[in-house]
Amino acid sequence: MARCLKSERQGHFVFYGAMVAEGIIALIWAAAGVTLYGEAGLVSVGGGNSTSVYTICQDTMGGIGIVLAMLGVIACPITSGDTAFRSARLTIADWFQIDMDDWKKRLALCIPVLGVGAILGCGNTLGFIDYSIIWRYFSWTNQTLAMIVLWAGSMYLVQNKKNYWITAVPATFMSAVSATYFCMAPECLGLIKGLTNNTAVAYPVGIITAVVFLCIFLRSAKKAVAA
Repeated sequence: MARCLKSERQGHFVFYGAMVAEGIIALIWAAAGVTLYGEAGLVSVGGGNSTSVYTICQDTMGGIGIVLAMLGVIACPITSGDTAFRSARLTIADWFQIDMDDWKKRLALCIPVLGVGAILGCGNTLGFIDYSIIWRYFSWTNQTLAMIVLWAGSMYLVQNKKNYWITAVPATFMSAVSATYFCMAPECLGLIKGLTNNTAVAYPVGIITAVVFLCIFLRSAKKAVAA
């Protein structure tokens, strides 16, 4: 896609448009779920998200809906998984400076990466691993990655003498969110007795962490401007 974009302005249209479209799709699914299950019933649907997607498609569109559900629950996640594994492989290759032009090196890196995915998938199927916990880890790391990118983008704006608050404010907010979740979640520090879902501790820790990160950023920004 990068070869087709002629300017940064086109990139704004493509990527912002994708985010807006994704938000609209999410609202449509939320509306359909609330309509069929009620406000409280959707969260208690047996079988999880895949079952609710199948039921909504079947009840609203019949046979055509079932086909769309199969595409949405099976085909789309497969392509998303392929992208995720490829991204993981390229990230590892970048970290360790591995040349991906050589197919043998690509294969040598693909096998362990896909092997980890296979172990997780089989473990969930056999009941040894709770995939919902893995999903929560993924959600947290995704938000933390967004926080890091926002801080990096803020420093980039500082160095280019542009309005950095447009990214620094959401970066501060995401810092509080990530730190709060890490402190109270049962799969993170919440494993410690007394911290599980303890908002009385997690909220202050999140706020303090965000303030500390903001102060570090402002200090670094001041040095960058002075230099």
